[in-house]
Amino acid sequence: METELLWRGGVFLTLLALFAGLEAVAPRRVRSLSRWRRWTTNLAITMLNAVALRGLAVLLPLLAIGAALDAEAQGWGLFNRLDWPAWVEIVLAVLVLDLAIWAQHLVTHKVPLFWRFHRVHHADRDMDVTTGFRFHPVEILASMGLKIGLVYLLGPSALAVLVFEILLSGTALFNHSNLAMPGWLDRVLRQVLVTPDMHRVHHSVHRAEHDSNYGFCLSLWDRIFRTYVPEPKAGHDAMTVGLEWQDERPARLGWALGLPFRR
Repeated sequence: METELLWRGGVFLTLLALFAGLEAVAPRRVRSLSRWRRWTTNLAITMLNAVALRGLAVLLPLLAIGAALDAEAQGWGLFNRLDWPAWVEIVLAVLVLDLAIWAQHLVTHKVPLFWRFHRVHHADRDMDVTTGFRFHPVEILASMGLKIGLVYLLGPSALAVLVFEILLSGTALFNHSNLAMPGWLDRVLRQVLVTPDMHRVHHSVHRAEHDSNYGFCLSLWDRIFRTYVPEPKAGHDAMTVGLEWQDERPARLGWALGLPFRR
């Protein structure tokens, strides 16, 4: 478990620094609010989420990686009953888990109770690398609960779960970054991965647009289930990012944490 934390933490901090540096050098859009105010709040939410997950680990020691080890020891789950090569298991586990996260994301938009918490993420008035981890602690805990349940059902190896967790956090940082990319590169990458321009449509103030492009890692699910929207109607430069609160409130920590409990 300590090795998992080192791997995940190291990759997370490295990619955070990389994409923060790249978007500073080549920004896609002009910021609406100061980076300092938003980043202070978004990073504070991230630290609260880390504390919440550590607290969950005390009550339920088997988080996603631990659940995979426990499922293997107990012989639970589909993959623990099949003698497939490790690489096949990793690929299939990543595909199934990524589809599950896509479906979870769609549900958070469609079910009013879940949307109350998920809109903390969408209320951010600028989309940059820190938006990728701006989620209410309640949503983070619920998401972890879903992953634990899926791991017990599937029985993937701990390595497969670790690979997926690293891919999920890494691509979330990438596709939320305010990074200007050449058009040809975006078109090539989004055949497989969710790119910043593809995901920015999902952060549009318009409901028809933010109810699209639910993918975090792979782009194929939105194409398969016809929730793919290639570009915002207003264009990336003119579109409005966020929700109805187009002021400084979304950059305040207390306001963001209390948003699910307001009408």
